[in-house]
Amino acid sequence: MEYVQHVRSIWALARTYGFDALIVLGAIEGMLAMALRHDSAQAPHTASWFGVSAVAAMMLPLLARRRFPFAAPFLLWLLAPMLSFVDGRLIPFTPAISAAGMGGAFLLGKLRNGMQAWLGLGAVVGGTAAVVYNSPGHGAAELFFVPLSFSIAWLAGYALRERAEQAEAAEGRARQAERERDAAMRIAVAEERARIARELHDIVAHAVSVMVLQVGAVRHKLPSEFEEDADALRNVEQAGRTALTEMRRLLAAMRSDGELPELAPHPGLERVDSLVEDVTRAGLPVRLQVEGEPVALPRAIDLSAYRIVQEGLTNALKHAHATHADVSVRYLPHGLEVEIADDGVGGATSDGVGHGLVGIRERVKIYGGAMKAGSAPAGGFVLSASLPLDRDAS
Repeated sequence: MEYVQHVRSIWALARTYGFDALIVLGAIEGMLAMALRHDSAQAPHTASWFGVSAVAAMMLPLLARRRFPFAAPFLLWLLAPMLSFVDGRLIPFTPAISAAGMGGAFLLGKLRNGMQAWLGLGAVVGGTAAVVYNSPGHGAAELFFVPLSFSIAWLAGYALRERAEQAEAAEGRARQAERERDAAMRIAVAEERARIARELHDIVAHAVSVMVLQVGAVRHKLPSEFEEDADALRNVEQAGRTALTEMRRLLAAMRSDGELPELAPHPGLERVDSLVEDVTRAGLPVRLQVEGEPVALPRAIDLSAYRIVQEGLTNALKHAHATHADVSVRYLPHGLEVEIADDGVGGATSDGVGHGLVGIRERVKIYGGAMKAGSAPAGGFVLSASLPLDRDAS
C-alpha cells in the first residue's frame, strides 16, 4: 500500500513539474552546446556568450507559463525569428531550441482565449518561416514542411483545449442535472410530506370530532346532581370544538391553491380488493394474497398501507410495462408487511405529480418502518414495506 502511494506521489509530481524539468534540461543542453561546440562547422558565427544568452532568453521564460500562459510561449516565438536575422545558424544549431519551439506552439494552441491562440498560430507559422528562410542552405520544401510540423504541434494543443472544454461542459451539465434532481427530490419530498400531513390531520380531526360528540352525548345524559362533572365535560367539549376549529383552519392552510377538501373517507386495506379489480380492468392482471389474521389497524397506518399498494400498482401499470403483478399483505404479530411484485422493467420514482417511491419512503419513515425497492433476481420489480404496529394504539 505504501509503495502504491509512493508511486502515485511520484506520478503526481511528474505530471506537475515534468514539463518544467524538460525545459531546464533542454536549456542546459542548449547552453552547453553553444559554449562547448562553438568550433563546429555548423556553429553560429556570433560569440558563444551571445548564443548561451539567446538560449536562456528563449527557453527559460517557458517556466513562467502558468502565470503568463500567452506571454511566455509567445516570447519564444518572438525572439526566435529576430535572432535568426542576427545569425541564421543560431536557432537550428541545437535540437533543444526546436523542442522548445514545439512546446511553445503546443502551449499557444491550448490557450482558452481564442484570439490569443490564433495570434500564437500566426507567430508560429511566421516565425518558423523566418527561421527557415534565414538558415543557410535551406530548400523550398523546408519553407513548407517545417512550418507545417510546428503548426501540427499547435493543432494538438488546440484539440486538447477543445476536448478539455467539452469535458468541463459535460461535467457542468452533469452538476446542473444533479442539482436539478436534488431540487426536484426536495420538492417531491416536501409535497409528499404535506400530503401525508393533510391526511393525518384529517384523521386526527375526525377523531377529535367523534370525541366531542361522545363527550356531548355523555354530558346531556348526566343527572342534575352531577353538575360539577357536567361542567368539566362541558369544558372538555369546548376545548375539543376549539381544537377542531383550529385543525380545520390548519387543513385549509395546508391545501394548495384551488385544491378542494376531500369529502370521501380515506381508504384503507379493506378497499384493496376494489383497487385490485380496478387495476385489472385497466389491463394489468393482479393477484392479491393476504397472509395472517387481519386485525384492526390504526387509521393512519391503514391509509398508508393502502397508499403503498396503490403506488406500487400504479408504477407497475404506467411505468414498468408489466404484464402481471402480485400483491401480498402480511399481518404479523408486531407489524404489517406489504409487497408488490411485477414482471416489468423496473419501478418509477414518481407518478408525475411528485410522489412515487419518494412518497412511500416518507410514509414508511414516519412510522419507523423499512422499505425496499429494486429488481428481483428472476426479473421484474419488487416493492416491499414493513410498518410496525402498536397493538395498544389500535
